[in-house]
Amino acid sequence: MTPSPHQSTGTAITADDLPLDNSFAALPPDFHTRLMPTPLPAPYFVAASAKAAALVGLDARALAADDFVAVFTGNAVPARAQPLAAVYSGHQFGVWAGQLGDGRAILLGALPGPGGAPIELQLKGAGLTPYSRMGDGRAVLRSSIREYLCSEAIAALGIPTTRALVITGSDKGVMRETVETSAVVTRMAPSFVRFGSFEHWFYRDKPEQLRILADYVIANFYPELKDAPNPYKELLAEVTRRTARMIAQWQAVGFMHGVMNTDNMSILGLTLDYGPFGFMEAFDANHICNHTDQQGRYSYANQPQVGHWNCYALGQALLPLIGAVEDAQDALDVYQDAFARKTDELLHAKLGLSTIEENDTILFDAMFKIMHDNHVDFTLFFRGLARLRVDAPESDLPALDAPLRDQFIAREAFDAWAATYRARLRREHSVDAERAPAMDRVNPKYVLRNYLAQVAIDKAQHKDFSEIDKLLAVLERPFDEQPENAAYAALPPDWASHLEVSCSS
Repeated sequence: MTPSPHQSTGTAITADDLPLDNSFAALPPDFHTRLMPTPLPAPYFVAASAKAAALVGLDARALAADDFVAVFTGNAVPARAQPLAAVYSGHQFGVWAGQLGDGRAILLGALPGPGGAPIELQLKGAGLTPYSRMGDGRAVLRSSIREYLCSEAIAALGIPTTRALVITGSDKGVMRETVETSAVVTRMAPSFVRFGSFEHWFYRDKPEQLRILADYVIANFYPELKDAPNPYKELLAEVTRRTARMIAQWQAVGFMHGVMNTDNMSILGLTLDYGPFGFMEAFDANHICNHTDQQGRYSYANQPQVGHWNCYALGQALLPLIGAVEDAQDALDVYQDAFARKTDELLHAKLGLSTIEENDTILFDAMFKIMHDNHVDFTLFFRGLARLRVDAPESDLPALDAPLRDQFIAREAFDAWAATYRARLRREHSVDAERAPAMDRVNPKYVLRNYLAQVAIDKAQHKDFSEIDKLLAVLERPFDEQPENAAYAALPPDWASHLEVSCSS
């Protein structure tokens, strides 16, 4: 175990010794409710992420011990914990939903992370809170596995995200569409403050609480903004910029969040709240991964504009602090440029282009059109693109192109685009042996396809958790070839077409 700032070399930490601190608990009482988690009967260990554990100086193997299982299920509370549920509000599917809050999540406190920066631990599924509304305060094993795997998979892809430390389970039944077993997933992030945390105070006309929250966020997470002429304007601008870049990264790997409500948007620009997410398979720009989203508000194509809309909602909430509408608009105007710049950077890297030409956008748009028209698998296409050669004889190109070309129904459309792409590569004197490995470093071979998660879930529901560990090990190295795990990069089987994910969890 790598010693952390709160451990001495050779000293194993116990669950009750966790040196938790909780800066959010120091906010006034109307920001949260102090309460204890609700225990689950006979909890058991399911899985733990070694990489997430290392961030807070823990050994993932130790988390299977009874004392850690009890803490991360909510059956025991460490001495220094200050458990609480936070209040917030939000827009859901574009409609003001009023007060929401942590309906099944309880914040224990924070441990020192890299460089001593605090990382909060939050139990999701730890029981009823005053904000549970009609819910039961529980999470089910199915959704907990999906969140755990995707949190760590997104982190491995280099996209800002909350992390998942550990899953514990219990045979206690909870009702969703059917009766399922309970689980708790421990999430990690520097902060779980959301856009909706600010909206809550704005719509309640509580400017002092709004200011307290903004000052807390700036002091703890954006200290460089504290002395700006208008720190609240700069806060909005930086959050907007981070959000735009994050969503550009989602788009570049075909990730769809599925429920981009303002209460699911992180004030730190992290991917937050994994529910009905999905990774694009057969490319359809209008694909909707969330079965509940009947109107397609959160489709793949809509994610960038919804992200911008959500930033406007945050800007509206911060307006009493920012002052002038023009200043808020200036801050929000960074979104389009930040998104465009990050998208352009990522697409050039994905196509192995080291220079920029005026007509590159035309090349990119044509590529997405033929992908859309032919429903090409998103991940396999970009991974295969690195194998397209420019230094081979023309007579050899049809055979060399075949694996990529055969993904297309309209092969002549691929041929026309590939010719344009090759000409572009040749203009910058691209070298196959140099370009291909660089492309492989940004185009993953392995992503969390729904059917892969479902296989792990099906086994786990019979108390076989081995596939969770195996799948996580694959997803932690998404850009490596891993020939021994090539089956995890395969197209989904026929039965997977019947899988649906929704807001139910």
